Amino acid sequence: MAVTMAEITKLRNLTSAGIVDCKKALTETNGDIDAAVEILRQKGKAIAAKREDRQASEGCVLAANDGNFAAIVALCCETDFVAKNAGFVALTQRLLDAAMKARVKTLDELKALVLDGQTIADLITEESGKTGEKIELGSYECLEAPSTTSYNHLGNKLSTIAGFNLADVDYQVGRDVAMQIASMNPVAVDRDSVPEEVKTSEYNVAVEKTKEEQVKKAVEAALKKAGINPNLVDSEDHIASNISKGWLTEDEAAKARTIIAETAAAKAANLPEQMIQNIANGRLNKFFKESCLMEQEFVKDGELTISQYLEKSTKGLVVVSFKRVNLNQD
Repeated sequence: MAVTMAEITKLRNLTSAGIVDCKKALTETNGDIDAAVEILRQKGKAIAAKREDRQASEGCVLAANDGNFAAIVALCCETDFVAKNAGFVALTQRLLDAAMKARVKTLDELKALVLDGQTIADLITEESGKTGEKIELGSYECLEAPSTTSYNHLGNKLSTIAGFNLADVDYQVGRDVAMQIASMNPVAVDRDSVPEEVKTSEYNVAVEKTKEEQVKKAVEAALKKAGINPNLVDSEDHIASNISKGWLTEDEAAKARTIIAETAAAKAANLPEQMIQNIANGRLNKFFKESCLMEQEFVKDGELTISQYLEKSTKGLVVVSFKRVNLNQD
């Protein structure tokens, strides 16, 4: 049977599929709109399956909060062109609205929600058919607290949410904290919230760095005492280069290698343990101040930490949890 433009237009309005695809589907189903919709949905599934090995590294991230609940949805695609499309952004907002309304706790719960007779998982598969790209829910984060806040950075690639221990937190205070999280990317609320494995790793790195610095200082002092510029012999490549330039003789190079090896070994064997621990602990404290939200310097007022800013706003106010989703590289 002949397919009319009116039928094609109707099917396009229902599915957002291309004119050619709509015409083929209607022809195949003898003008049955419902059957044609199903064919186009199945095509969407086929496209999604073919693109399983593609990377959905672009997308749209949106966050919202309502009372004691806040959530972030990241809908991912392959290209920035699709990510910036108004329909794609609207779909992300629709998924976020559904998550907020149902107050879902996990990504799987979000995928299982039903909108207009379809699960969100099927809705995303259908969207993949419309765009021709791999579309997937990249992440879903949520939290509950006496009061919450959210922030969406310009461009829809970065969003944050945070929860506070008290109700009715001032809007601007909440927004300031959410923007701080976006800007400074803390690893935890406070030092007690930092995972033990992270603390251990940071401390061990600090110890090794401190030991290396102490050995380096001893080696540089020994080289200078012997009349050799440490900068000329700080690596084998530099030694070879400086010999070729006439800045260093073979004898000087050999002497430098001996001094470096002997001094480094002697210093490493006699490092004062307590001093190393003290310096390493100092470095760990610096890590906490830079990486823990409550200890971070407030970006809008360097005279205050976030903890001090919140206390100044409302006595006893603290952040109890936060989430941050960023599709760009930090």
